[in-house]
Amino acid sequence: MIPQVRRIAAACALAASLAACGTSAAPGPAHPAPTGATASPSPTRPPQLAPGPGGLTPVFEHGPRTLGKFVALTFDADMTADEGPRAAAGEHFDNPDLIGALRTLKVPATIFMTGRWAEQYPAQARSLGHDPQFEVANHSYSHYAFTADCYGLPTVGAAHMRQDVERAYASLRQAGVPRPLPYFRFPGGCYDKQALRALQGVGVTAVQWDVVSGDAFATDADAVVKQVLDGVKPGSVVVMHCTRSAAPTTERVVRAVVPELRKRGYRFAKVSELIAQTNGYH
Repeated sequence: MIPQVRRIAAACALAASLAACGTSAAPGPAHPAPTGATASPSPTRPPQLAPGPGGLTPVFEHGPRTLGKFVALTFDADMTADEGPRAAAGEHFDNPDLIGALRTLKVPATIFMTGRWAEQYPAQARSLGHDPQFEVANHSYSHYAFTADCYGLPTVGAAHMRQDVERAYASLRQAGVPRPLPYFRFPGGCYDKQALRALQGVGVTAVQWDVVSGDAFATDADAVVKQVLDGVKPGSVVVMHCTRSAAPTTERVVRAVVPELRKRGYRFAKVSELIAQTNGYH
């Protein structure tokens, strides 16, 4: 899950605690459907940021602040590679009621999904991947950290980082997600230059956030609602989770936050739409 503080650049972007939401198929074309919130991206090539210095994987944190009151709600579908026994014992790493609430409220959203989650819940992964209200992106296969000291997560070595991301894309497609987007969220939000360099050849934009919801392991939905509403600005990317066992209040949070943000004049967008705005802005 995501911790409450944030480090950027050569460390990592952070948020609340992290206990979870192959082959060589690289991310292919995808086309997020229009939601009416912004000008739609190309139907054949999702918008991405240009590579960073030296060709490093680019990092996106939020959209433009001056192009209107748009906000992207993002949800991490976390499940680490070693949590299969917990799922078999009845622990729920999914949250169908949350997805149902988003559908009822007609809120577009971006789901960052681990490959292991897609293997555990293929029908849900397929449903999300075929629903134009949502876009599905990569959250690694294993949900192991790409840096050391990332909130107790196991780590993946630099030599295996690219393989872990590519294995996730293969798992998403095998589960029935037809066009997973070329966006990647580091487990825990933890990254450094070595991690950005390791993913150069994958062709992804790393997507972070500027609003930590605090829903990870939260029991007080009102406190999470306040934290989101206090943090949102035009162009914000909010990080939340769609894992019942580790984020049990998130559905209630969404049902409270969405109407209040709409009352404040905000419109909801997918990450692809904010990136498209950013590209046009620059």
